[in-house]
Amino acid sequence: MILFRSLVFNIFFILWTALAVIIMSILLVFPRNIMASVVTIWALILAIGLRVIVGLSFEVRGLNNIVDGNAIYAAKHQSAWDTFIYFLILKNPSYILKKELLSIPLWGWCAKRYGAIPIDRKGGGSALKEMILNVEDRLKKNMSIIIFPEGTRTLPKEKNSYHSGIAAIYKRLNVPIIPVAVNSGVFWGRRQFKKYPGTIILQFLPIIEPGYSRNELMEQLACNIEEASNKLVEEAILEYPELERFFASEERLKP
Repeated sequence: MILFRSLVFNIFFILWTALAVIIMSILLVFPRNIMASVVTIWALILAIGLRVIVGLSFEVRGLNNIVDGNAIYAAKHQSAWDTFIYFLILKNPSYILKKELLSIPLWGWCAKRYGAIPIDRKGGGSALKEMILNVEDRLKKNMSIIIFPEGTRTLPKEKNSYHSGIAAIYKRLNVPIIPVAVNSGVFWGRRQFKKYPGTIILQFLPIIEPGYSRNELMEQLACNIEEASNKLVEEAILEYPELERFFASEERLKP
């Protein structure tokens, strides 16, 4: 049954996303707020489809830590789920993403028009400066910034190096950072076909105010996100013990 539901949802995901991109492409010439509304609808229908087809819903904790103003949300990234859910939680979010993604026909044009922030990982210092300028521009437009400081999806309880770009933004723009923990990878794994029923938990952690040194920020950010995310993973496995075999299997460890 899980395999069948996953198949149905994957087909739904592809078809609905393709249709949404076509609609957004038609709207490229219109004001950005119209496209932003379509993006929100796209994300909402994906979340509804995931709940109805797979039985996978979500819970948000720590809403009191969301800032009513300029802030950077530094999030753990375990699943493709993370790439659309913030459109439903935060006001006017802008994701920082790989520059290569903007080369995708239609989708890249729409992402650029929406206000996504590209980063050229091989561009060195000049690319970092350009990213910071783009972040500053989006903040002036009252957009929330979403960044995945590890730069890629990880397995639950796995940790990659945190890139220093987040520290450069923090120091240059003097804005608070809100760490975000998640356990989405337990239910919707990295590059995995199957999606499992349950409740994904996303948790906004206490704010890291401006004023810390680079090293202090990076240490505190990684510690807070990893500790909270690991606890959420353990909570999910405790509540859904049938996922423990999936979580520990070799299938989860495929690149």
